[in-house]
Amino acid sequence: MSTSQYSVSPAYQDLLIEIGTEELPPKSLATLAEALAIGMSERLQRSSLDFSSVEQYATPRRLGLLITQVAIQQPNQEQSRRGPTVQAAFDPNGQPTKAALGFATACGVTVAALTQEHTAKGSWLAYKQQVLGQPATNIIPNILQETLASLPIAKRMRWGSGTAEFARPVHWIVLIFGEQVITANILGINSDRTTRGHRFHHPDPIVINTPNQYATLLRNQGQVEPVFAERRAKIRSLVEQTAIAAQVQPVISEELLDEVTALCEWPVPILGTFDPQFLQVPAEALIATMQGHQKYFPVLDQAGKLAPYFITISNLVSKDASQVRAGNERVIRPRFADAKFFWDQDCKQTLDQHLPHLEHLVFQNKLGSMRAKASRLAATAAYIAKQIGLDPQLAYRSGLLCKCDLLTNMVGEFANLQGIMGRYLATAAHEPECVAVAMEEHYQPRYAGDKLPQSLCGQALALADRMDNLIGIFATGHRPSGLKDPYSMRRAALGVLRILIETPLELDLLHLATQAAQYFEASVLATHAIGPVMSYLLERLPSYYAEQGVSSNILEAVLETGNTVPANIDKRIKSLLEFTKFPEAASLAAANKRIRNILRQAGGDLPVAPPAVRTELLETAQELELYRSIQALQTQVTTLSVNGDYTGALLQLASLREPVDNFFEAVMVMVDNPDIRQNRLALLASLATLFNQIADFSKL
Repeated sequence: MSTSQYSVSPAYQDLLIEIGTEELPPKSLATLAEALAIGMSERLQRSSLDFSSVEQYATPRRLGLLITQVAIQQPNQEQSRRGPTVQAAFDPNGQPTKAALGFATACGVTVAALTQEHTAKGSWLAYKQQVLGQPATNIIPNILQETLASLPIAKRMRWGSGTAEFARPVHWIVLIFGEQVITANILGINSDRTTRGHRFHHPDPIVINTPNQYATLLRNQGQVEPVFAERRAKIRSLVEQTAIAAQVQPVISEELLDEVTALCEWPVPILGTFDPQFLQVPAEALIATMQGHQKYFPVLDQAGKLAPYFITISNLVSKDASQVRAGNERVIRPRFADAKFFWDQDCKQTLDQHLPHLEHLVFQNKLGSMRAKASRLAATAAYIAKQIGLDPQLAYRSGLLCKCDLLTNMVGEFANLQGIMGRYLATAAHEPECVAVAMEEHYQPRYAGDKLPQSLCGQALALADRMDNLIGIFATGHRPSGLKDPYSMRRAALGVLRILIETPLELDLLHLATQAAQYFEASVLATHAIGPVMSYLLERLPSYYAEQGVSSNILEAVLETGNTVPANIDKRIKSLLEFTKFPEAASLAAANKRIRNILRQAGGDLPVAPPAVRTELLETAQELELYRSIQALQTQVTTLSVNGDYTGALLQLASLREPVDNFFEAVMVMVDNPDIRQNRLALLASLATLFNQIADFSKL
């Protein structure tokens, strides 16, 4: 056993680290910069080297850190090591035993150099020594090596004849502490105090004397903006200013903004144009081409339609910007020409002409083809349509066609346009508007926070699609476990709940699951998946409501009623949240908990149909008052609950506070007389049943 005690207050210096490389993977740049900062911070702390702050630098050609006020030396430590007990360390003659001699040898001293440590539990031999703290310059290189080795790099590269590995070949290393270069060999490169500026504008070395000069030197001399966040903000501003000057509106994707930021060190905006004839192609395809292939920012006209312009970010200040513009315009043309060709080819066929060919597209090897899935979706969507006031034929048609665009050229080229292309092609084929809209909407919500389908057709089909996925995947034994969710079942389940709750639609999850299970082949055993799917869906509710700040006991109180209609569950939760603000809430919750305990001790929980209360056995004024109060509210509370007015029902129940309090103050339930006891239990059961129409108040 050993302990340490720190002493001495060291001085502090700033530390600059820069890893200069070939162009780093743009989609990984921000992640690598963050991981480098976290890794260095944690290792400095573990090494007892205090520091003040960490600033990250990340450009295509560098990862850097400015760590301020780093201790120049570890504090000294007094280490204490405990050995055998004193009783075991010496024989009756006071001579050291083998245990004492062995401990002394392990400590590298004689027995005479050992001390004794006395505690309430006994006395032990001990050895104390002073360990001098190492200089930070001795520790930092190892810490940096360890951090670089632990970075989340998917595939590391080797270069030259060395054995060093990194995301890209490394060309220079800056390692400055105060005004001193920490001499080290990092990734096969000797550390120095020289960085590099922009590859074209300032390729010559830039000497750094102190760490705090770094960012200013790169900006003013090297024409490099080293801070990722500042460069990102500058790009956004440049795109917006360029768009305003052209009287258009930019489409700025946050993901694309991150990628463009990771592709340049000195951003310069360029406004380009393309042939307006390409606007005949669906705008989403052109936008996907500009964003995905060319890293351009599309723009919209004042009416919100795609305009024949784009904004690109160049990584240099050109002497002839028109040449850069012309080059970008020249590159985009063949891309758009391909998109137009695919679109023209797809327009030669209607969606339903693709339907037979879905037989050759496998949904899941145990669940059959996409053609079989389309038939299941059509049937389930038609069932849902009847429940929500939609023409079942429209829903059926939507289900049949919704996967047909998977076979189109456009979706083959732009996979993220599935559904969108279906909408365009359905409109072109003069399908009903509801059907066309459902082609796109049934994929919503695609991710957390995404918009929900707005049309009834889209809602019915979105629910059918997700319930089919859940039943089918669970039936084949692929329920998510831990972090593994290859079929995105969590997203499907949350999508179902969001559509039902936030639209809202008063549909029963159990009925939906049962209906969806009917249309699978008998060999799939889909009905066996109904129970697990129901449990899985309800298990998603706690996290859904936790994000809204709803406590678990509120949700549990509602779920205890056995309700499986998410929209209804949501109504009850919101009513309970309002009711808990009333002064009567706490008292009635406590009373319900007491009732549940009494009923449980009496030999059972709340009965489904409580026995009738015999009025002739009501002995006290308090139990008679409670009985009459319950009877007066019974019909009214039940009617309000059936109509979904849970807030109104709870306000009525609030009036029971006084008679309930009076009952428990004056009446003993578990009396010796069995008839009186059973009658009072029946009275309490009828009270609990009245509350249970809304929630189990004993859980509050």
